[in-house]
Amino acid sequence: MAMKSYYIGLGSNLGETKEHLLKAVALMNERVGCVSALSSFYETEPWGFTSTHQFTNAVCLLQSELEPLDLLNALQRIERDMGRTRKSVEGRYEDRIIDLDILIALDDMGHESVFSDARLTLPHPLMQQRDFVMIPLNELRNR
Repeated sequence: MAMKSYYIGLGSNLGETKEHLLKAVALMNERVGCVSALSSFYETEPWGFTSTHQFTNAVCLLQSELEPLDLLNALQRIERDMGRTRKSVEGRYEDRIIDLDILIALDDMGHESVFSDARLTLPHPLMQQRDFVMIPLNELRNR
């Protein structure tokens, strides 16, 4: 199988947020591939809902043999194993221990791939609206 590259958005606003992000990175390394780069951590306001809990956000670059939907399933399994009980429903966001989003898939030439399915659209359709994604993503792209 060919190795693929993905930018993954990470977020947490419950408990020890930085530790949650580092645990998610470790689990991605164990289960789905190799995290080859990790952005700085950014403290951000909740997006799309009101909460008293600040988010810690980051983006990582993941090398994996998994296809996009298989990767989505694996990331959702990591979220569940870390204690996330449900995903956002009908666009309603809520506090979460961990959130892992596939932002961009890159082909073997390093160009963005387009993928569209009922469960996943790549590039992520809302990422341009989210500074908490774009700032760490641009940090990694500019290294």
